[in-house]
Amino acid sequence: MKVSEIDLQSVRKAYARWAPIYDWSFGVITSIGRYQTIQQINRRRGRVLEVGVGTGLSLPRYAPHLEVTGIDLSTEMLERARDRVRKKGLTNIAGLHEMDASDLTFPDGYFDTIVAMHVMTVVPEPEAVMAEMQRVCAPGGRVILLNHFAKRGGVRGLMENVLMPHAQTIGWRPDFSVQSVLTQDGLELSEARSMAPFRIFTLLEFQKTVAQIA
Repeated sequence: MKVSEIDLQSVRKAYARWAPIYDWSFGVITSIGRYQTIQQINRRRGRVLEVGVGTGLSLPRYAPHLEVTGIDLSTEMLERARDRVRKKGLTNIAGLHEMDASDLTFPDGYFDTIVAMHVMTVVPEPEAVMAEMQRVCAPGGRVILLNHFAKRGGVRGLMENVLMPHAQTIGWRPDFSVQSVLTQDGLELSEARSMAPFRIFTLLEFQKTVAQIA
């Protein structure tokens, strides 16, 4: 195993530790990009799947005309997400499920939009997750990723190198390459742009291609 690789058990343990402080730590850092991503999704229609819904920080921001389903591997995170749905009275949340993103139980072509925010660096098998998101995406639908991707050189590259041996502990890969998500012929990249804060995150939007529709 490479030092930067992670497994499902490591992810569960890491996010059990993160759950109580996630909203006030990483959640704050990612709030601007998360908000901008959801604003983009709110212009669409139909069913939305949020992969790695976590504590449900994004759930109140979805427009009420969307039917939203969330999945996560962490029981502790999902408990907080369900509590948020109850307290906020969110009626457009179809369900929150404990589920492995590389083995989704939803039917083919079920969702019009699939979004994974700050998730792909966490999953042990990103190619399998991309394949599953493509499978459950409706013909002509969108798969949207908001993620950190490794940068070679500079201060950021140095920091990523320092963190790499600790991937199992922190629960994500600091050296995660964008090539890891460009794996599905049926998903055509239609947009790529840097996001706040400090342009350290990237939004990628894919469309399920005509070849997959046929």
